[in-house]
This record gives sequence, structure tokens and C-alpha cells, in this order.
Amino acid sequence: MSIGSVRLSSGEKIEFISNMHTMLKAGIPILNGVESLLEDSKGNVKKILVALRQDLIAGRRMCTTLAKFPESFDKVTVNLVKAAEEAGTLEQTLQDIKKNTQAEMEFSDKVKSALTYPLFVFLIFAAVMGVMLFVVMPKITQVFSRLKVDIPLPTRFLMFLSDFVIKNTLYVGIGSLLFVVFMYFLYNRKRRFLLGVIAKVPIIAPLFKKVDIVRFSRSMGLLLSSGIPIVNALELSIDVVNRRDLKNLLIKSKDMIYAGQEFSQGLKGQRGSVMPVLVIKLIELGEASGTLEKAMADVTEYMDYEVSKNLKTLTTLLEPVMLVFVGLLVGGVMLSIISPMYSMIGQVGSR
Repeated sequence: MSIGSVRLSSGEKIEFISNMHTMLKAGIPILNGVESLLEDSKGNVKKILVALRQDLIAGRRMCTTLAKFPESFDKVTVNLVKAAEEAGTLEQTLQDIKKNTQAEMEFSDKVKSALTYPLFVFLIFAAVMGVMLFVVMPKITQVFSRLKVDIPLPTRFLMFLSDFVIKNTLYVGIGSLLFVVFMYFLYNRKRRFLLGVIAKVPIIAPLFKKVDIVRFSRSMGLLLSSGIPIVNALELSIDVVNRRDLKNLLIKSKDMIYAGQEFSQGLKGQRGSVMPVLVIKLIELGEASGTLEKAMADVTEYMDYEVSKNLKTLTTLLEPVMLVFVGLLVGGVMLSIISPMYSMIGQVGSR
């Protein structure tokens, strides 16, 4: 049974995991804890708690319930809980999952906030263009239609565009709404596909590769620290990767582990083009010293710093570029409006 339509936000997931951890830490039996949490819960969290209570009463484990909600709990979380229930370390594992989810949420927020500025500038430009097309241009068109003035091609295009959107406001509105709904659907239901497309944009492709490495190394380190074998941890961690080249490299590395070789050996196949040299070296040293989970934590810390640095550089470069781009577009529109006016004034003056 899968109830995939139930989706928890990162904050709700942290709250759910944190509450379960607190109950176990206080020595409260898990079923009693769930029943207590149900009294104050609502929405999707309550749906999950209801399902969890039913499974616990039926003698099933927590991991069984979480597996029914793939939109809220990924395979990494489900397998961590499963391993912890088998080993009797659920309290500690829930705390680790909470910390990991918090770190992932902070990391995602950092990436989103850096990419918000270009979207904000685009929305401002769209609003300005809307005012120009729906308010300014109709009035300008009325003036020009009464006077015999030579109208430049850019101005004629703006007049045509304004006339078109006004006459077809309903269709333009419906089209815009459908586009927004489609993008919302892609983001919520086909997020991996959408991120895969965005990740191919040359200017941000290196950044998205590093983002993928951060998420992979964080999941891998958490799974290894919970006692999950490296091959199983690798199989689960591959699922969090979006970029096809990195995913293929990790699959190749997994096959080499099956063949009796080290994990780091598989990563060296395309060194420099997919996986950074320092990352491979850290993993290699971790394997040699028997502390691969610590090495993955070091990789996460290093690549997190690299992402932060790249985001700062990207936003520093984007701000002036976006301002110049919008300035040129708005300036071009204004020039298209003002130019015929000067021509009209010149004709009046010559009379």
C-alpha cells in the first residue's frame, strides 16, 4: 500500500522525526507516544501518525509505515529506520535523521535564496512590461493614430503587441495561468526531471554538480554511520543524485565494489570531469584508515563550502548582468515610445 500523495514539508518532517525521537528518549513506548502526538497533530502529519498507529497495533514496524509515504520519506530514511529497528538504535538514528534533514533544509534554502534574485528581477520586468502594454501603449497609439508621424519599426511592433494582448486578454491570461500551473506541477511532481533540465544550463551546471555531490555524500555518510553496508548505502545514495554523469559514475563504482575493488578506484575513472580530485582523495584516505563515514562527512563539509562560494560568485556576477539586461530592455522600450514623439515635435516645429 502506497500513499504517495501525502507530502510533508522539510519543516513538518523535522517536527515529526523530532517528536518521535523525544518520546523515545523520554522512555515512552512508541505506540503510546504516537497516540499522544495524535491529540495535537493535524494535516498530513496526522495522516502519517494514524497510519503508524495502525501498523504498530498490527505488529508492524515504523519503517513499514514510512515506506507507504515515498513523497515524504525517501529510501534513505526508510532504510535507516529499518536498520535502527533491527539493531535497537532507533532513538539515536532518529536524532541523526533530524540533524541530516535540518542540514539538508538549510542547504536547500541557501541555494534557493541565491536563485531568488534573478526571479525577482524578472517579475519586476514583467510587471513593467504589463503596465507599458496595457496602459501606456494604448494611449500612445491613440495619439499617433491622429497624427501623420513616421513610426519606427520597434514602436510599430510594440503597438501591435499591445493591441494583440488587449484584444486577447482572456487567452493570454489563461495561457499564463496554464504555464504557471504546469511549472508548479513540474516542480512538485517532476522535480527531478526539472532539476535535470536546469542542471544542463552551462552557467550553473558546475554548481548543480557540486550540489549533487553534497547531497550524495551527506546521505552516504549517514547510512554508513548507521551500520549499513557500503554497497547498500551506495545504492540508496545514488537515488538522491540528479545529474546523469555523476549517477553513472557511482553505478560504475558500485559494480567495481562487487568486483572486489575499492570505492575510490571506481571514482578515478573520470577524475577531473565528474568527481573533484580532492573528494576522491578524501574517500581514498577514509577507506585506507577504515573511517569512510568520517571521510564522507569531510566531503560534505568541503563541498558545502564550495557551493556557498560558488553561489556568492554567481549572485555577484548575476546582479549587474541582470540590471544591465533589464535596463537595456526598458530603455529600448522607452526609446521606441519617445522617438516618434521627437519626430512629431520636429514636424510641428517645421510648420
